Amino acid sequence: MNSTAPDKLKIPATLWEGLKRAGVDRAEVIRRANLPLSVLRDDAPIATTQFFALWRAIETVSQDSTIGLRIATSLDGAVMPLAFVAAQHARTFRDALNRVARLKRLCAPEEVSVQDLADHSALSISWPHGGSDTVPRALVDATMVSFVELGRRGTGERLIPLSLELARSAVARSALEKYFGCDIKFDATVDRIAWRREDLDKLFATYNKDLLDVLAPELDRRLEHHDASESVTEQTKWVLRRRLTAGRPDIRSVAAELAMSERSLQRRLTDEGVSFQALVTQTRHQMALEHLADHSLTLIEIAYLLGYEDQNSFFRAFRQWESQTPSEWRAAHAVECHAGN
Repeated sequence: MNSTAPDKLKIPATLWEGLKRAGVDRAEVIRRANLPLSVLRDDAPIATTQFFALWRAIETVSQDSTIGLRIATSLDGAVMPLAFVAAQHARTFRDALNRVARLKRLCAPEEVSVQDLADHSALSISWPHGGSDTVPRALVDATMVSFVELGRRGTGERLIPLSLELARSAVARSALEKYFGCDIKFDATVDRIAWRREDLDKLFATYNKDLLDVLAPELDRRLEHHDASESVTEQTKWVLRRRLTAGRPDIRSVAAELAMSERSLQRRLTDEGVSFQALVTQTRHQMALEHLADHSLTLIEIAYLLGYEDQNSFFRAFRQWESQTPSEWRAAHAVECHAGN
């Protein structure tokens, strides 16, 4: 899915509107970012590194450490793209976030991952094509704020995240803590925001089924075109790889993350000649082999990463796959690797 998306995106019109509302000189931003004229003249797509350069130029020109926060809070439904409008009229906050994640696949090589744990869900952001280039702090701030704004405007409540982790230095700490309302961990390994399950399940006061019925077909058309070369099987396996650590994923939660009904997912998998349960097994098997090749992981840790309740359950499943224990497989392949060297 996103990790294999082409490295190109169009600068959203909402960003230009956000700069205008924040009083930032657009022409100077473009000059400092050194973007080609075709970006402005023809709305040509740019690469991740160019998008990062644009946001760094925004930071430089604005001379405002809170510019990401200011841009994201200045926007409203009147200037948001179609998918964000649809998200604002979703049934619950969780449904809205799933719709936004789906939008990301349409417009950017950005990966939005949702991991469901015992008492909360964590939303993490990454840019697969960013390489070693650090994601601009203003871009991260704006993205995280947009999630919060979506929940607060939809529910009509000042929802407070459970936690926020930012993989950058502690710039504008007081302003961000005041806005988010929770402690913020800076210099983290990943950009991630966590929400309480009860907050994600809150109904949106702006829920509008009739409007969603009108908007959904157009979004489906766009996504179908975008995913023409990507099977539902591969999309499902991508979701499963991220969800296995939290336990055995059920088809309902996977379908929700793919922004489709359980019945639709079952039908499309059947059309591709595979079952959901078979994909769970295949994904676990593949991940088990990958983890066993990493000798820094213990067998207990691998069982946990694959979502098994205990080590014995993992051993039984592995014997069925490989006709040997995980330890035997690891030892045999370690010998092969040594011989190959």
